[in-house]
Amino acid sequence: MPVPTTQVFTAIEKNVKIIGRTHYYNDVLWLALSGSGVEFSFYGTKAEITIVGDAIALTGNNLARIGISVNGKRVIDDQLNNPSTTYTVFESDTEQEITVTVIKLSEAAMSTAGIQEISVNAAGGIKPAPDKIHTIEFIGDSITCGYGVDDEHGLHSFSTATEDVMKAYAFLAAQQLEADYSMVSYSGYGIITGYTENDQKLTTHLIPDYYERVGKSEGRFDNTLLPQDVRWDFSKFVPQLIVINLGTNDDSYTKEDTDKQTEYEQEYVEFLKMVRRSNPHAPILCTLGIMGDRLYPYVEQAVNGYTRETGDSNISAMKFDVQLEADGYAADFHPSQSTHRKAADKLAAHIRELMGW
Repeated sequence: MPVPTTQVFTAIEKNVKIIGRTHYYNDVLWLALSGSGVEFSFYGTKAEITIVGDAIALTGNNLARIGISVNGKRVIDDQLNNPSTTYTVFESDTEQEITVTVIKLSEAAMSTAGIQEISVNAAGGIKPAPDKIHTIEFIGDSITCGYGVDDEHGLHSFSTATEDVMKAYAFLAAQQLEADYSMVSYSGYGIITGYTENDQKLTTHLIPDYYERVGKSEGRFDNTLLPQDVRWDFSKFVPQLIVINLGTNDDSYTKEDTDKQTEYEQEYVEFLKMVRRSNPHAPILCTLGIMGDRLYPYVEQAVNGYTRETGDSNISAMKFDVQLEADGYAADFHPSQSTHRKAADKLAAHIRELMGW
């Protein structure tokens, strides 16, 4: 039997299923946000994928982490420390039916990565993986990113090397629900402030400032284009449900101060209006609680206030269980893998009931 000739493809929609927010620029599909990537299938004997980095790849610091899976099993787990790397992800003497998934495991703020080309020995080429049954957008912070989940030592600090969105509650819940997802998540970000230790607002780290953008990063696509300079086209992914998990970082500033907590509530209402403008039909589910639930009553009040103000009742709230010491902690006392699994179970069960899935 003749060996299929090598065919080379770019990561565009006719060839691959796009996962999350991405941006095609100078013949490369660029990934910034956690969980963004592609999925495709082919029948053949070999697959290679060339991934390019940004200028951060040469610094050795907070490099982009990429996971590549073949038929659901991770075969490549790497941090990009070169401008370009070609990975052989599958090779066999016999033709096989193969599905390849490429996911950016680390978050947007530090670094970006691009899929330059996909090369396969397959007579029929590659085709996009089928869509799943449902679609969900998750908006969150470090918890959604899977901050430190591979470093279960509470006193250790942040590194993209120990961040894995595929082990975090949102990704796991989407899997349980057979849902395609899009993540908009940034560690340390909030509604009125980013995480702060000095009682001063950190206004550079606000989700509302970047929600309508492809991403926000130090790393530039092709070392020229910042993701925050590209508006996101909301028609590219239309979620059936939006899950928001924001407030953990705001709580570092609001603490027990009722005025500050009320400001969070008021700005949360404004953010809900922004989300609704871009997603006119999706139910919105507002959650909080995994790393503390002190602000949760203000989430509920924001939901009620938003409905009163706009007449839009297609919105609700759910409180997560606060993480338990017995389940361990990841870096900087973030949720452990065990805590993420419990949170995913709770969220998936709630969504099934809420959405009738």
